[in-house]
Amino acid sequence: MAGICNGDFAVKLIPYGFDTVTLGGFNIDKYTILAGRKIIKRGRKEFDINEDKIYDFIEGESLKVKEHFPDVNVSVNLRSVNPEEIIEISKIPSVDIVEINCHCRQPELQSIGCGQGMLKRDDLESYIKKVVKKSSSKVSVKIRGNVDGVDDLAISKLISQSNCDYLHIDAMKPGVHSSDLDLIKKVANNVNIFLIGNNSINSLKDIKDMFNAGAHGVSIGRATLKGKLDFNLKEL
Repeated sequence: MAGICNGDFAVKLIPYGFDTVTLGGFNIDKYTILAGRKIIKRGRKEFDINEDKIYDFIEGESLKVKEHFPDVNVSVNLRSVNPEEIIEISKIPSVDIVEINCHCRQPELQSIGCGQGMLKRDDLESYIKKVVKKSSSKVSVKIRGNVDGVDDLAISKLISQSNCDYLHIDAMKPGVHSSDLDLIKKVANNVNIFLIGNNSINSLKDIKDMFNAGAHGVSIGRATLKGKLDFNLKEL
C-alpha cells in the first residue's frame, strides 16, 4: 500500500497482534522514483522521496517502529531495477527484512521491469541470489499470483532455490473476490519455504483458511486502511 504504510501507520496497527510490519512499497532508484511520480500524476498515492534521501527516510520510519515496539520485525517492500539499491537498504540496522517487490501491477513500473514485471525478467534468479548473498538482513520476495504468462509454481520454486527466507504471495485471482487458496495449497505442497499468504484477509476465519491451505503466516492490507482492525490477531 504505497503512500500509506509508514512508521506511524504501522505503530497504530501493531497492538492488534502483529509480530511483523511491512513499510512501503518504496521506489529506491532513479528509474522507479520517476515511474512513481508518473503514477502520482494520474491520481494514485505513492511515497515520493528523492533518491539521495531514501536511505535516511526508510531508516527514520523503521526507527519509529523500533522505538515503540523493539521486538516487532520491520520489513520494507522495495522496488528497484537493480539489486544493489536493495542491498544498500538492507544495511539499515532497524530493518529486519528487505522484500523484493515482484508484485505491483502499475504499468509505469512494469514497463521498466519492476513490480510484477519482475516475474518475466530473464535475470530474476540472479537478481534474487545477489540480494540474498549480500543482504545484511533477511530477504522476502512478494509475488502476485495468476499473472498471465507466469508459471506460479515455477517462480515459487525459483525463489525457494535462491535461498530466500520468505515467499509472500498475493493470492489474487482475476474476477474472484476472495483468496485463491488452491494456489496457496499448490505452492505449500511443492515448495520448501516460509510461505506468507495475502489477499482478502478480512476476518479471523480468513486467516484460519489461509493457514489451513498451508501458509505459515498471513499479511493483511486493505482491512487495515482505516488505521485499525475489526478483529484482534491475539484471539487466534
